[in-house]
Amino acid sequence: MRGWLERLPKAELHLHLEGAIPLDTLWALIEKYGGDASVPTRAALERRLTYPDFPAFIEAWLWKNRFLREYEDFTFIAEAVARDLGRQNIRYAEMFFSPSRFTDQGLSPQGLAQAIRRGLDKVAATEVWLIADLVRDLGADRAARTLAQVAEVRDCGIVGIGIGGSEHLCPPEPFAPVYAQARRLGFRTSAHAGEAAGAESVRGAIVALAVDRVGHATRAEEDPAVLDLLAARRIPLELCPLSNLATGVIADVADHPVRRYWERGLILTINTDDPGMFANSLAGEYALLHEVFGFTAAEIRTLVLNALDAAWRPRGHGPRLWEIFTADPGWSWSGGDN
Repeated sequence: MRGWLERLPKAELHLHLEGAIPLDTLWALIEKYGGDASVPTRAALERRLTYPDFPAFIEAWLWKNRFLREYEDFTFIAEAVARDLGRQNIRYAEMFFSPSRFTDQGLSPQGLAQAIRRGLDKVAATEVWLIADLVRDLGADRAARTLAQVAEVRDCGIVGIGIGGSEHLCPPEPFAPVYAQARRLGFRTSAHAGEAAGAESVRGAIVALAVDRVGHATRAEEDPAVLDLLAARRIPLELCPLSNLATGVIADVADHPVRRYWERGLILTINTDDPGMFANSLAGEYALLHEVFGFTAAEIRTLVLNALDAAWRPRGHGPRLWEIFTADPGWSWSGGDN
């Protein structure tokens, strides 16, 4: 099964560029800027990227961003991440980037999008589209400005927007006007919700923001009425089980609601979130589903197809994703439905 999961063509809809930097690439950036006393060795860097809780993860995220200072750094990491996706036979990805985190360094959202696209275009193995994370921590006004800026460079392959960051401190409702404007501009929308806050955050993303997808939704089941709302509106979920374990959102991986959500009939996709910071892989996520939750090969293929159906790839862009994936030699499973 694990060998097949490596060969299986995969798609990822919830992946953060700045959180997917391969460890060797991040180490190269740290060395480029003169090192850091807190991580004198590469092994120390691995230890630095562990988190007792979600706020500690956010702190580590901000620390890591200190080594992204020039447009060339974003071209460098985009190429490295794209090559890592290709190595894993991830054939399609939608990738968040967080431009407003770097404006204080004199890097514009427009310039960042262009730099990232230059890196992605060096790798042909994986088709990658971009989602601008408007960063809830910086407020709705800043989010509106960032939206206007990324709209100027949507030809870099930007297909949607989202809000990540400190969900437990910044509820979704103040961002409703920004999301309405994003829809007017033709962007698709997602929001991190039900990760560091409860079911009320998921409800706010659905009702106030009218999102097309919800990222995480791990705690949505705290209110069965929210699950009913997700089911009624057929809103795809971007689940990230190993991320939730790494950040302390769940205490034990067996507590994750993925199987309960599946049995409830919700539309699920499986994603890694920040594999550079969690040391996970998409094949590993699927192996977890098989080994802990009993997902069969057929069910795993359905999860992949769910991602293709929920993808925001513009119409008319090459062959249909279903055709690409089902024609891949790795799509077939010969081990029986187990």
